[in-house]
Amino acid sequence: MSLRARLARLVDVRPGEGPALAWSWAYIFALLASYYVLRPIRDQMGVAGGLENLPWLFLATLVGMLALNLPFAWLVKRLPRARFVPLTYRFFILNILVFAGLIAVTEGEAALWVGRAFFVWLSIFNLFVVSIFWATIVDVFTTEQGKRLFGFIAAGATLGAICGSAVTATLARDVPTWVLLVAAALLLEAAVFAMRGLAGIIGRLHAVPEASRAGETIGGGVLAGIQRTVSSPYLLNIALFLALFSVTATFLYFEQAAVAKRSFPDRGAQTAFFATVDLAVNALTLGVQLFFTGRIVRRLGVGVTLALLPAASIVGFAALALSPTVGVVVVVYVLRRAGNFAIARPIREVLFTVVAREDRYKAKSFIDTVVYRLGDQVGAWSYAGLGALGYGGHAAAIVAVPLSAAWLANALWLGRAQAARQAASDPESPLPPAGREEDASVSVAPR
Repeated sequence: MSLRARLARLVDVRPGEGPALAWSWAYIFALLASYYVLRPIRDQMGVAGGLENLPWLFLATLVGMLALNLPFAWLVKRLPRARFVPLTYRFFILNILVFAGLIAVTEGEAALWVGRAFFVWLSIFNLFVVSIFWATIVDVFTTEQGKRLFGFIAAGATLGAICGSAVTATLARDVPTWVLLVAAALLLEAAVFAMRGLAGIIGRLHAVPEASRAGETIGGGVLAGIQRTVSSPYLLNIALFLALFSVTATFLYFEQAAVAKRSFPDRGAQTAFFATVDLAVNALTLGVQLFFTGRIVRRLGVGVTLALLPAASIVGFAALALSPTVGVVVVVYVLRRAGNFAIARPIREVLFTVVAREDRYKAKSFIDTVVYRLGDQVGAWSYAGLGALGYGGHAAAIVAVPLSAAWLANALWLGRAQAARQAASDPESPLPPAGREEDASVSVAPR
C-alpha cells in the first residue's frame, strides 16, 4: 500500500492540501519535540527549588506573560506573520542557548536560582509558541478544512512530544543538561524552517482567504486582545473554559510534584520520572487521536466532546478525594492530560475558526497565555492556602469537583455558541441539533 493510500485511511486530505498539511505536521512535531526535551528538566528544577516556592514561580510566570504580551501584540500589529512568527521563535532559541550556558557553569545556590528562572521561562515559552502555532494554523486553513485536518495535525504534536520526552527519559541520567537544551534549540529552529515552508505555499492552498496570506499585516490595537476578549461573551467563555482547566490542572501538577519529591530523592531519577510520565501521556494521546477522536466528535458534536474532559475530571477528583494515593494521582494525571491533548485541545482550537482574524492572534494569545497562567495562579495559591490550613491535596481534590461541574456547563454552552456562529457564517448550513454539531467536528479518518 502506498504512503498516499495509508495517509488517506487516517485523514480526509483533499487535492492541493497535502503540502500544507505536511509542513503543518512537521512544524508542530518539531515544536513539541523541542518543548518535551525541556519539560522534564523544568519539572525537576521546580522540585529542586522547593515545593514551597512553586506558587511564587507561578506568580513570576504570570508577570512574565503580562510583560511579553504587549511587545508580541506590537509585533502582530506591525509585521506580517511571515516575519513576526520566526522573530518570536528565534528570541526563544537565544534564551535556550543562554540557559544552556548558565546551567553548564553554575553550581550550588546559583544553580538553584538558574533553575527557578528556567522554570518560569519555560512556563512562558510553552504557551506562547504553541498558541502562535495554532493561531497560524487556524489562520491558514478554513473552517471546513479544519474540521478534517486538525485532528491529524494534533497527532503530529503528540508524536513530537513522545520523541522529545523519550530522548530526555533515555539520556537524562548520562548526558549533561546543557546538551539537552542545545538539542531543543536545534529542534525549535527546525520548527521555524517548517513554518517558512508552510508560508511559502499558502497561496496554493484551496479556499484560503486573501487576507490570511503571510505577507499581510493584521493591524489593530496593542491592547485589542484584552479588549476584544472581555467584550465578547463567546471569547469570554473560551477564556473561562481555559481558566477552569488551568486551575484544576495546577492542583494535579502540585500533587505529582509532591509524589516525585517523596519517591525519588535523586535529581536524575526525578527528571526521568517526569519524562516517563510525559511519555505515557503522549503514547495514550496518540492512540486516542488516531483511532477515536474523529469518531467521538462525529458522534457527539463539539459541545458534548468538549464536556468529556470536565466530566472525566469530576470522576477523577472524586477518586482522589476518596483515595489520595500515589497510584491514583499518576493515573488521574495521565488520563486527564491525554484527554486534553487528544480531544479537548484540538476541539477548543475549532472554536477560534468562527472568530475574526485579529482575534485569532491577539485575543487567542491573551487567552492562551495570560488567562491560562492566571488560572495557574488561582490553583497554585489555593493549593498552598489549603496546605497552610493543614488540608493539602485531599481538600484540593474536593474543591476541584464543583469547579469541574461548572467547567462542564461552560463547555456545553460553547458548543451551542460555536454551532450558532458557524450556521450564521454559512446560511446554507442549517444549525445542527444539540449534541450533534457535526459542522464543526474534527476528523482524523475519512468521512
